[in-house]
Amino acid sequence: MEKAYISVIGAGLAGCEAAWQIANRGIQVMLYEMKPNKKSPAHHSDTFAELVCSNSLKAARTASAAGMLKQEMRMLNSLLLKCADACSVSAGGALAVNRDDFSNMVTHYINQHPNITVVNEEITELPQNEIAVIATGPLTADLLAENIKAEFGGALSFFDAAAPIVTAESIDFNSAFFASRYGKGSGDDYINCPMNKEEYESFHAELVGAQRAPLKDFDVQNPKVYEGCMPIEVMAQRGADTIRFGPMKPVGLTDPKTGHRPWAVLQLRKENNQGTLYNLVGFQTNLKFPEQKRVFSMIPALKNAEFVRYGVMHRNTFINSPRLLDADYSLRKKHNLFFAGQLTGVEGYMESGSSGLLAGINAARLFMGKETLVLPNVTMMGALAEYISNPSVTCFQPMGANIGILPQLSENIRDKRLKAEKHSLRSFSTLESFINENNI
Repeated sequence: MEKAYISVIGAGLAGCEAAWQIANRGIQVMLYEMKPNKKSPAHHSDTFAELVCSNSLKAARTASAAGMLKQEMRMLNSLLLKCADACSVSAGGALAVNRDDFSNMVTHYINQHPNITVVNEEITELPQNEIAVIATGPLTADLLAENIKAEFGGALSFFDAAAPIVTAESIDFNSAFFASRYGKGSGDDYINCPMNKEEYESFHAELVGAQRAPLKDFDVQNPKVYEGCMPIEVMAQRGADTIRFGPMKPVGLTDPKTGHRPWAVLQLRKENNQGTLYNLVGFQTNLKFPEQKRVFSMIPALKNAEFVRYGVMHRNTFINSPRLLDADYSLRKKHNLFFAGQLTGVEGYMESGSSGLLAGINAARLFMGKETLVLPNVTMMGALAEYISNPSVTCFQPMGANIGILPQLSENIRDKRLKAEKHSLRSFSTLESFINENNI
């Protein structure tokens, strides 16, 4: 631990946030990133903080679990939120971004920081005698993944999927309409592709029977898929109405052509500010590319759709954090090593970023000879850190921001919206005091 810098391995969302926090505290950072020399199956660009699944960062409203998390990160000088707020595209009640602008902006800030040196090199073994943050993400390269497995006695893994993207000009607006559920947003944030009962039932039958792409090292007959990013075809297998009560739910929408609520609806969300590209919301998939074109084109509004990106499915890996990590994201047996991002079992873009933010702060504090910090568990960041480091969690699965992991309020509130608001107010007040007390 005599090196005059901190190593951060991986320039994804968590790694960039960690590097930013460390560098802003006057400490030199060596940020290792294997791109552009080598890419994972899900990555396409050479830039940092690439969004490989949706372009949505979930709810913007601070009186919600996802919004609370993002506001806490803003209070802690998050690089990701600085860029996300600047690159936002309208998406009803969600914070969505132009993914290319977002990634380019994060990359710019990282490259321009005087205390950050980017090294385009693949790291194949865990650092030993130095302070480091491991933020290699859910697609950690094979050699390092094997080294982690050997070090910690095995790793857990599941599969994740991304949704297709289509061009706006190829959407048939005779069979589509603009609207956000319950009138939220500007009214043109989502394109809605309605289906009647007969159209939906035909679509469902073809979706369930469509051919899927082969997966390496994976038991296709018994897939272990994370619920939050379930492929649409896997979800459809659970029952005829499962996706109609899930990503294709028509509640809160009225088709202006009929004056009635549709039987089922696919929503399309903007991918860029220009509104030339749209993401199929909730349509993560592992169907073969020709099958995606064939089956999804059965939706009337997409009968002539031009797919600029097809959905893909890829491996996600995470360590058994409750057995290995403390709530400051350091290893219990090697406090000089910090883990961050989806590798720790936090699930979601901003959840990954928040873990990198806290790991970066604590790596810097350790470097400066200070005690590391554990955030209060009434904050969403603190509750996530507590959950992934809780030894009593025996059947560990990825966890995203949600009100359920927060300690109960002193008063019993049944109204969910009011309850979330009370949680948010408690969180922000507590975090502000914590920041001031610890001079963060």
